[in-house]
Amino acid sequence: MDTLSILFLAIGLAMDCFAVSIAQGIQGTKFRAALLMAVLFGVFQGGMPLIAYYAGSVFAEFFTRWSHWIALVLLTTIGGKMLWEAYQDSRRPSEAANQAAVLTLSTMLLLSVATSIDALSIGVLFIPVPEVLWLAIALIALVSTAFSVIGYLLGKTLGHHLPFNANILGGCILIAIGIKIFVEGFFH
Repeated sequence: MDTLSILFLAIGLAMDCFAVSIAQGIQGTKFRAALLMAVLFGVFQGGMPLIAYYAGSVFAEFFTRWSHWIALVLLTTIGGKMLWEAYQDSRRPSEAANQAAVLTLSTMLLLSVATSIDALSIGVLFIPVPEVLWLAIALIALVSTAFSVIGYLLGKTLGHHLPFNANILGGCILIAIGIKIFVEGFFH
């Protein structure tokens, strides 16, 4: 596996992080929280292939079989919570909808796991080529972190121009990613 192939793999894996980060930017999440989330995304995206590499085919088969269910549950739960909060905000005075979203560490960790589950199954690709494992992990982590920061900044820029509660869009994006991962799980 050459460096260009690993780079494209890293970009593909970073797309879920990118989309979630756009949603967080639209929601008005504070930059420091979004930066921590981006770092966590990078750590989890880079760490999951390492776990799969060392676990080998024993656990890789399990996660390949169930990862789409795990991602669906995590992302639809978080997305559903965001939709519920949008509904609650619509029933409160308008200043509640204009407050910056609070992103807790537990939510960041759940999002990190949910967006990186597909990276877990990638680790088995490096079993026959262990000499590129650390390069792959570094590229995957760096690209995921960079795409997360870029996604957040893009969402932050777009968020000010939306005529509706951003929690609705953010929740729908997370649910859509969960459904996408779930559907893709049946075709692998």
